[in-house]
Amino acid sequence: MKCEIIIGTEHEESVIIYARERTKLVEEIESFVLGYSTEIIGYKDKSAVVINPAEVCCFTVEDGKTYALTDDDKLLLKSRLYQVEKILSDNFIKINQSCIANIKKISRFDVIAYGSLAVIFKNGHRDYVSRRQIKSVKERLGV
Repeated sequence: MKCEIIIGTEHEESVIIYARERTKLVEEIESFVLGYSTEIIGYKDKSAVVINPAEVCCFTVEDGKTYALTDDDKLLLKSRLYQVEKILSDNFIKINQSCIANIKKISRFDVIAYGSLAVIFKNGHRDYVSRRQIKSVKERLGV
């Protein structure tokens, strides 16, 4: 694999990957670049914080407000959930109407009554996969 870096002000920053096929490495590079270049501003205790989406376990809505849940914090966002969803990488999947989960931050799935799924994140947060989203979540995870 070759790596070429061109420094200059005449072009916008971008990453181009030439590959024979889509491999795990290509997907990881893509996720890193998309996660790195996407900035989301969160608020905690009247201070603004730049959030790296790769560090977020999930984006959720509670009481009409959108939050980013990380391993340590719960940060308020000024954006709506659908706006956040548009800028996220493929590592994120919508599990219900009020939650977008980071696949890399999911600890496990628990099967509950009638085939529903509970999602347990690495930070201990628990949410549920809606009936409407179960098929797409299973397809995405290859189950």
